Amino acid sequence: MNAKTRTIIYWLATALITLPIALAGVMHIIQPPEMVQNMTHLGFPLYVATILGVWKLLSVPALLAPGLGRLKEWAYAGIAFDLIGASASHFAVGDGAGLILTPLVLLAIAAVSWGMRPASRRLASSAVPQRRVRAPISAQAV
Repeated sequence: MNAKTRTIIYWLATALITLPIALAGVMHIIQPPEMVQNMTHLGFPLYVATILGVWKLLSVPALLAPGLGRLKEWAYAGIAFDLIGASASHFAVGDGAGLILTPLVLLAIAAVSWGMRPASRRLASSAVPQRRVRAPISAQAV
């Protein structure tokens, strides 16, 4: 796959994941009646919605800003935890397949965004410190 195609797929997937994450973040913070009803139905206290809303809103600029490789990794991980948790929560309360699968579809889109991100948006391989091995002191040098 050429670089231009990868870039188009990356930006399309990133837009498709950041838009619903941002909208959900806003809804979790302003807490309209439908969101409150959903959180109650899932068995979560409302303060969890506020926490999730803040994290979701913080993940969007982290994904969209250039660089910030480590922060992006954490944002993608947080989105994955959120979406897997949403799917599991809907399953646990006996919701239908649509409510269970929707977060997993979003997770797949987030995975495409993560996998197609350009090198400038990844952790540099040199970011992992390499351990230096010292040569043993020979008996003759003593």
